[in-house]
Amino acid sequence: MTQRVELATVMDRLAIDEIVTGYAAAVDDADWSAYGELFTPDGRADYRAAGGPEGPAAEVAAWLTETMRLFPVRQHLIVNRLLTLQDLGGYPGDRARVRADYLNPMRFGAQENGGGGPVEPNFFSGGRYDFGLLRTDAGWRLREVTVHEKWRHVSGALAGR
Repeated sequence: MTQRVELATVMDRLAIDEIVTGYAAAVDDADWSAYGELFTPDGRADYRAAGGPEGPAAEVAAWLTETMRLFPVRQHLIVNRLLTLQDLGGYPGDRARVRADYLNPMRFGAQENGGGGPVEPNFFSGGRYDFGLLRTDAGWRLREVTVHEKWRHVSGALAGR
């Protein structure tokens, strides 16, 4: 592999990492315009393992818009990213896969703890994302996202509901 190819591979990896991080930020910030821009025009998302839909990214974004209103405080942590670039005989191709674990603490509604400080999240979930990416004229974009929720926990007064 030449230095030029190695540099291009590093640049691809950084760009892909930015897309994955952008995904978490868009969901946490309810920035559905940014969410949509992360996907190819035919991009799809599958949230069935977390109780949601599977379909075109725009349709899933509409579901997320409604669902995330329940959680004004949320923070996706996407970690343990395992990135695989398509290998075309020593040269990077136009496809990539990322498998990454996530932890997602969230809080229902506006809650107070009496002291004015933050309250602990009362909904947690964790699992794994599978991202399929495609290099486009606009750069790397998500072609597919699959959520594999492995666990969830509800704490506090809401746990008994």
